[in-house]
Amino acid sequence: MNDPLSINRRSFLDNSFAGLGGIAFASLMQKSMGDEAPWPGVFDNALHFAPKAKRVIHLCMAGGPSQFESFDYKPELQKIHGQPFPASFTKGQQLAQLQGSKLIARGPSTKFAQYGQSGIYVSEIFPHMAKQIDHFAVINSMTTEQINHDPAHAFFNSGSIVKGRPSMGSWVLYGLGAETSNLPGYIVLMSVGGGAQPVSARQWSSGFLPGKFQGVQFQSNGAAVHYLGNPEGICQSTQRQVVDEVKRMNGLLAESRRDPEITARISQYEMAFRMQSSVPGLTELADESKNVLDLYGITEPNKPGYARNCLLARRMVERGVRFVQLYHRAWDHHDNIEKSMPNAARETDQATAGLLLDLQQRGLLDETLIIWGGEFGRTPMGQGSGRDHHINAFTLLMAGGGIKGGVVHGKSDELGYGVAENKVSVHDIHATMLRLLGINDSAFTYKYQGLDFKLSGVEPARVLKEILA
Repeated sequence: MNDPLSINRRSFLDNSFAGLGGIAFASLMQKSMGDEAPWPGVFDNALHFAPKAKRVIHLCMAGGPSQFESFDYKPELQKIHGQPFPASFTKGQQLAQLQGSKLIARGPSTKFAQYGQSGIYVSEIFPHMAKQIDHFAVINSMTTEQINHDPAHAFFNSGSIVKGRPSMGSWVLYGLGAETSNLPGYIVLMSVGGGAQPVSARQWSSGFLPGKFQGVQFQSNGAAVHYLGNPEGICQSTQRQVVDEVKRMNGLLAESRRDPEITARISQYEMAFRMQSSVPGLTELADESKNVLDLYGITEPNKPGYARNCLLARRMVERGVRFVQLYHRAWDHHDNIEKSMPNAARETDQATAGLLLDLQQRGLLDETLIIWGGEFGRTPMGQGSGRDHHINAFTLLMAGGGIKGGVVHGKSDELGYGVAENKVSVHDIHATMLRLLGINDSAFTYKYQGLDFKLSGVEPARVLKEILA
């Protein structure tokens, strides 16, 4: 005969867990009925440090812009232009396509001048960013571990080339949560110029983090998000009923399975419904003044491109998006760099400077961290009429929330091949970004397959305190 107490205990436990699932589902339903509370982060109201920044805009110059035609002035390299590159610099070093080739020095193909109160050298092909150089910290001692595009992007985004690792945008969203429930907390925008290498969607994957922290790519042409609108003949109220019924069924499943991905699925359905009204208002630029459009260099508001994406990035952070990534695929200059590099700069220079000015005028720059740069740099020796990939020393810019502007950190050697002072790793950038957001990178972990993973890698990363305001 069964023990009645045992039966009651099992019933109590089962009903209690089911009740907890019901409470969670009811909470989500309450949000759908008008409560706009966003997703909380794991450090919600319990950050390690007082944050200097609340959000991040990563301006990814995909393909690897040449530091020698942008922000790392090398007059000594110009002096040996066309001559054999000194073997003492390259012996035993990793090169990409130039491995085994005769190495010929290539001097800068653009002129440089000093700008701002800081007197930082900037190439003539970046006149608008030059005027804002006192906002930037210029890091001329960046290094990375990957010499080909896709793994280099993966390493910069996730700190690893292993597939299935979360991107830094997903880590930030997981740590801080969302500021809005009407838009994704992490949005990706793409634009294309010349020299366009493909960029895979794994670069904004949430990896082993819950699916709701995944980056969402907005399309440049047509509808910003595919299949967001209602099917023909379906009104908003009918769609609301469908979403509510799907949520109810998922809620029942969540009670029996207790799978966190089901809860993520419920919230994503609700997010999609909210986005039906929030996305069109976000991507329609009719309410922007001519002065603002001119600031970014936008002549055709509906034409896709980097300038439009920069303006959309401002509109996104205004609306509470936590992390925005803009990929401009235009910088893989293995040949014809004298023409291609100025073209890529022309496509991005004014809009980048305009974004900084616009954020500043709206009081958003102090709380928005801007990161500008590629997955690696280019070689100081030529490859035909261009430059090869280079990982030993390149340039990255940071500005905005918590960054000390008008400083140059680190130094490459006289020919720009390696780091001479203050070597900076990708993991150092991750640790610095998290510190500005109020998070101690060494204490920011996620247990997966029995291991504690973190964005900034296994080895201790260094916060770049020299560039912090």
